Amino acid sequence: MSEESVPQQGTGPTGQPKGLLQQMEELMASLNADLSALDADLQSAGRGADEAEGR
Repeated sequence: MSEESVPQQGTGPTGQPKGLLQQMEELMASLNADLSALDADLQSAGRGADEAEGR
């Protein structure tokens, strides 16, 4: 396979593919959403426990 047929990826200042930053941002956004959902679940579970104890 010749070099002309292989798509060339541009590199950023760190020498990493430009898409890497976007992938990391997407992963962080997904992680943040998962943590927010977990936090909401834990808070609702805590409120349920408080109500069961008569608080």
